[in-house]
Amino acid sequence: MRVNEIEKTYDPAKVEEKIYQRWMEKDYFHAEVDPDKEPFCIVIPPPNITGQLHMGHALNNTLQDILIRSRRMQGYNAMWLPGTDHASIATEVKIVEKMAEEGLTKEMVGREEFLKRAWKWKEQYGGRIVEQLKKLGSSCDWKRERFTMDEGLSKAVLEVFVRLYEKGLIYRGEKIINWCPCCGTSLSDAEVEYEEKEGSFWHIRYPVVGTDEYVEVATTRPETMLGDTAVAVHPEDERYRHLIGKTVMLPLVNREIPIIADEYVERDFGTGVVKITPAHDPNDFEIGLRHGLEMINVMNPDATINENGGKYAGLDRYEARKQVVKDLEALGLLVKVKPHQHNVGSCYRCNTVIEPRVSRQWFVKMKPLAEPAIEAVKNGTIKFVPERFSKIYFNWMENIQDWCISRQLWWGHRIPAYYCDDCDHITVARQAPEKCPKCGSARLHQDEDVLDTWFSSALWPFSTLGWPEKTPELEYFYPTNVLVTAYDIIFFWVARMIFSGLEQMGKEPFRYVLIHGLVRDAQGRKMSKSLGNGIDPLEVIEKYGTDALRYALTIGTSPGNDLRFSEEKLEASRNFANKIWNAFRFVMLNFDENADFSKVDPGKFTTADKWILSRINTVAREVTENLERFELGIALQKIYDFIWDEFCDWYIELVKPRLYDQEAPGRLEALYVLNEVLKNAMKLLHPFMPFITEAIYEHLITSDESIMISKWPEYREGVLYPEEERIMRVIMDAVRGIRNVRLEMNVPVTRKAKAIFVTSDPALAAAVEREAHTFKRLASLSDAVVRQDKAGIADDAVAVVVEGMEIYLPLEELIDIEKEIERLEKEKANLEMELDRVEKKLSNEGFVAKAPKAVVDAEREKEAKYRDMYRKVIERLETLKKR
Repeated sequence: MRVNEIEKTYDPAKVEEKIYQRWMEKDYFHAEVDPDKEPFCIVIPPPNITGQLHMGHALNNTLQDILIRSRRMQGYNAMWLPGTDHASIATEVKIVEKMAEEGLTKEMVGREEFLKRAWKWKEQYGGRIVEQLKKLGSSCDWKRERFTMDEGLSKAVLEVFVRLYEKGLIYRGEKIINWCPCCGTSLSDAEVEYEEKEGSFWHIRYPVVGTDEYVEVATTRPETMLGDTAVAVHPEDERYRHLIGKTVMLPLVNREIPIIADEYVERDFGTGVVKITPAHDPNDFEIGLRHGLEMINVMNPDATINENGGKYAGLDRYEARKQVVKDLEALGLLVKVKPHQHNVGSCYRCNTVIEPRVSRQWFVKMKPLAEPAIEAVKNGTIKFVPERFSKIYFNWMENIQDWCISRQLWWGHRIPAYYCDDCDHITVARQAPEKCPKCGSARLHQDEDVLDTWFSSALWPFSTLGWPEKTPELEYFYPTNVLVTAYDIIFFWVARMIFSGLEQMGKEPFRYVLIHGLVRDAQGRKMSKSLGNGIDPLEVIEKYGTDALRYALTIGTSPGNDLRFSEEKLEASRNFANKIWNAFRFVMLNFDENADFSKVDPGKFTTADKWILSRINTVAREVTENLERFELGIALQKIYDFIWDEFCDWYIELVKPRLYDQEAPGRLEALYVLNEVLKNAMKLLHPFMPFITEAIYEHLITSDESIMISKWPEYREGVLYPEEERIMRVIMDAVRGIRNVRLEMNVPVTRKAKAIFVTSDPALAAAVEREAHTFKRLASLSDAVVRQDKAGIADDAVAVVVEGMEIYLPLEELIDIEKEIERLEKEKANLEMELDRVEKKLSNEGFVAKAPKAVVDAEREKEAKYRDMYRKVIERLETLKKR
């Protein structure tokens, strides 16, 4: 340990990249199958290859790394499996935009050329987020990195599709789906973002055929009325019961449509009459199925009105809306327009408002898959942390709809369905058939669509381990241990992994689902481009270092709760790192390079030595328990408190006299304890702040070549010293108490005072006598006297009460009484002057009546404060003058 090699201040920029490269070169992140060790596996939530590291990624991956690093040190065969997602829509948008710069479209270049360009883009840009994760210190097993469209995972996707189809769980049919008119594809629920927007309710009269009556409907999308095939009322609504079974004439289209009764209708909402457009609304679609209604699609894929819209054909949906409203008004059928705020769904990629529409797509039948997945959480096979999130999971799974898995894109896993051009027979197969099994025709073509990205990521926990092959990794690491994810994709991703794992593997994909919240700004607002409050984690790393970012993201966090991120947290983290570094440098500066720890005599350990050894032992146990319960924020807080308060502020101060005196008895033991405690503290902190802990650890006396592969501190009953902890607790409280008294009385540090310690506890009495030098140094005492009673102690002595002991400070030892009386007389005069001023002001009726209430209240607060101060000064003067 050469002190001249240690920088005076810790500079993350100088060490982080070097340390990470060293870890990579040493292969510390890699894990092989080892039957002699217990596995611990996490699969990374695969970021999109189009992704750029944001605070959500930073939090998610920091939490995973904490778990992996701690388990690795605890002796588990820990493997964190990384990878990226092909992100069908996002990536295709990127390629299309790039081609547009060349004046090209997908259709112009064709599918094969487009895919060549897509793979080239992936190779060029797809690894960017992986490199950013490395900057975060992520200890992923990069040798095992996977991609959702690599050969192995593509094989897994194909196998699952065919298996589910053969079991009758995948089918092709017409159902209502989310459609993005801009991207030209169906979307999963996860790809639709909802936002409260100002809109309108248009109230429209529909004439009842054969009568003079009208029914009044209210709609937020009047253009869809072109596809209405019924109006519905509640079967028990007395207002409309006589109309059930009759028909209305659909305005503008002049089509008779029935009045039906359905319990879906809310009698107390709007007019109690609902227009039913089965081809353009999910709820209307279900009603249409129940009542056998016609499904009339009035929109083209680009959200223009099609030929079913009559004279409105060709108009954009919003232009059609304006024209429909105008025409209804002209016919006297528009009753009123009311403002209305409602949730509007938009495509997560292009922000285009999505259009629900009936479309022929591929679907997964969900009920049979959902049932065992629900049971796995109910019986505790899979546990949500915190448990309350299981309710969200159950709510979605118990009301689950069939999953639309086809996407009208080219980038992705192409659906393995082959259509016969002669007899229309569909063949689903692992390999392209040479001829139609039904008619023998060789004229076949493959489905143009690709699978929803979530289909492949649903297989992630087992496909990444080699499935469908029976690999050693699959057998050893599956089921994985914990999935770390945000609460916003519980049902989009987590649920799909659960039912996929149970269906294909017969086992749950993971045992725990650790849910974390969102990273919000200091005011608690969600980070967004529109607010301009987003924070780039890479910029934070450049300014403060990786450890500071990781600390700020972890401290105070708890499972399931959102986290506020602020500059203050980063400053606190940097201060903490500096505190640790300064303590480390102090130890090194006072170290004896020839110290032989084999000669340490535990019999020479002082009370302080035993106390700090006992405390690090206890903290190790508590932190381990916190990590087991996924209380990572609490664990970090305990480590912080121990290092800052107990080790740096107390133990180092207590041990200084022995370090400064080369001949001091127990100096070797002091050095040993400093090394041992600092070493174990760094081990506990390492998963949270990996770089500074490695930078310090490599200078300590240890047999490990890296803290990463060192052994986690284990709790030992033999290193528990409750009596020494009690005594040290009393000593520290006593020092704090004396310091507080001196501070309150404005006693200068240079003025030493005698203290009389009164206790009937022999152990405490002996401790005070033994640590008299400590009290003198840390509490600015001239002497520390121990007594069993208060005999002879002046009545005006200032008292400090701690556990098992009272401490008395003679007043004359603290202050010069004559000077203090003189000072208090001046303070009394000043207060009398202030009281006189404020009383005159408040007795002035003009001031009280005309001045703002806040100003008057402020003056009254001043009066109360001055009176309280005056009373205390008088009491103090009376006490001093009696001497």
